[in-house]
Amino acid sequence: MDRRQKKRIIIFLLVPILASILFISEDLIIRLVVITLLIIYVAFIIFLRDSLKFSKPEVDDIDDIENKIEPGINTESDVDEEESFRIISKPKKIEVITAENYSPSISTKGPVLKPNDLKERFEEIVNEELPKDIGHDKQFTFVLEKMLAVLKEAYQAHTAIFFWYNKHKDKLSIEKFVSNSKEITKRNFDIEDDILSKIVQNSEPEFMNDISAAAEADVIRYYNMPEGIKSFVGVPLFYNNKLIAIVAMDSKSVDVFGIETIYSLGRFVRVITMLISIFEEKFTDSLTQQRLRGLLNLIESDKKFQTENDLVKAIRNSVTLFLPWDAFAFIYYSPVEKIFKIISTVNNTSLKYVGNGLQIDLSGTLTGKSITTGMPVKIDDTSLENYLRYSKSEDVSFDGSFLAVPVMYDSQIYGVVCFESLRKNAYSNQDIQFLKNAFNFLSYILYSFSTEKFLKNYIAFDVETKLLNAEFFKQRLKEELYKADQLKITSAVAVIKIDDFLEQESLFDGEPFPKVLQAITEMIKSDLNISNVIGRLSQRVFGIYFFNSTTKDVFLWAEKLRIKIARKPIAVISKQTTYTISVGIASAKDILDAEEVLYNADLALQKAVEKGGNAVRNIN
Repeated sequence: MDRRQKKRIIIFLLVPILASILFISEDLIIRLVVITLLIIYVAFIIFLRDSLKFSKPEVDDIDDIENKIEPGINTESDVDEEESFRIISKPKKIEVITAENYSPSISTKGPVLKPNDLKERFEEIVNEELPKDIGHDKQFTFVLEKMLAVLKEAYQAHTAIFFWYNKHKDKLSIEKFVSNSKEITKRNFDIEDDILSKIVQNSEPEFMNDISAAAEADVIRYYNMPEGIKSFVGVPLFYNNKLIAIVAMDSKSVDVFGIETIYSLGRFVRVITMLISIFEEKFTDSLTQQRLRGLLNLIESDKKFQTENDLVKAIRNSVTLFLPWDAFAFIYYSPVEKIFKIISTVNNTSLKYVGNGLQIDLSGTLTGKSITTGMPVKIDDTSLENYLRYSKSEDVSFDGSFLAVPVMYDSQIYGVVCFESLRKNAYSNQDIQFLKNAFNFLSYILYSFSTEKFLKNYIAFDVETKLLNAEFFKQRLKEELYKADQLKITSAVAVIKIDDFLEQESLFDGEPFPKVLQAITEMIKSDLNISNVIGRLSQRVFGIYFFNSTTKDVFLWAEKLRIKIARKPIAVISKQTTYTISVGIASAKDILDAEEVLYNADLALQKAVEKGGNAVRNIN
């Protein structure tokens, strides 16, 4: 064994040594470092091999060449321009290579000058960080692109490209490529009789080194037009003993790739499979943590769903952690309107999507199908058909994956949760099973909220204050305005708001508002008579109708009430403090529309609030 062979053996022994560390070590950081070293080392070997083609041969090499030259060889035949040396002499007289007939392809005259920004450019490359706020699939694609760039530069290829193979559909799709060409087509490829299909069918590497111009379009199908490709090499990528991808390169030169290229690509493919394993393990752990956090957010003991907005916010903050998505929509069944409608959407892209308030068409839509059948709907590729998600009048420009899972309780559907991703085949049956289990608790929340809202619709009084609720107060106000108009009697409306007390809230443990609400409600009711109509318009706002009263009379009454409340301390837990109100007053003379008089009173209230609160304002 000569000295060169010994060197090669020592160099290649480092590859299995580094690879064995990946199987011994369980530390994720160490495994990532070893993978990086493997990539750099393989690239170094490739660069070193190519550099030997252009380096000046040693004396021993010259002797070998000299011994291999046989007399009688026709040296006038065409010589490949890419060979590192040429034999130029008369036939049958050449016996040794000398300085007169050796022409090195790379000039060795003078030292190689380094660029001024060599260090800065090198540091920029080695310190490049992963893009932030991207998912694990995007991180893998980013790393894959860098690896393809190394391959392309190492082999001086025209294109380095990575294909995913979908066995279910028997198609190839381009995931990432690095190329000198701008004519790479972005579509799926059926398995036919081209070179890529042959790799899939035989599950073994393939290479070609003399592709004719006439056959190029049939052999190389991933270009929109012929590129003058002469050489091609491609290797399959296996994961869990299944062919899942192909790594390929091509060149415009003849006889570029060989058996040694396939071996090098095999090591490269092994690194990719290890990366896939690491990313999959990391993604699984991260997704599990997200799902656990989403479930905990949903079942927190202090969660209160007093309004529809509270419910929507809680669901959105929890359910959106369950799966990766680019667009999200929550459909809710309104027991009052008796329709299914979208009450929350989130779109993380610049593409068109639906908005809130859209009513669901139960026939001819994906979500309508989910509602009528009570079954999940999963579409792996929405570009294959003209699918309608929510409504026949929708304007959605998404192409990817769609998933709709109904939220059911006691065989009754109370809502549908929809996820949409720009990636095809983004959701699995395991994802659906998890969502169905997770929605058991969500369905009970929706059932309780819907039932409560439905019952409140038939109850005239507010549960907390025992006053008329907003809807029934407006009905009574409309009746009273009609009576006053018929009797030609002056009347007025006052709108009272409990001023914010953020500073006081910090003094107490817990929520002081229910106690404050009860105390102020009792003080307001104690100053009213039987001819007044009072109702609660919102959480902090009351409305009061004054029969046979002018705005001046109501203003004086409101001032007395304001002072009374401001001076009387209210006991909350073990502490006492004072609270204030703001009042807006509007005349109801010659007005029959309840909404109009309430609007005028609210304008007056806003003036009182803008002054800083604890004030009374009126509009005649």
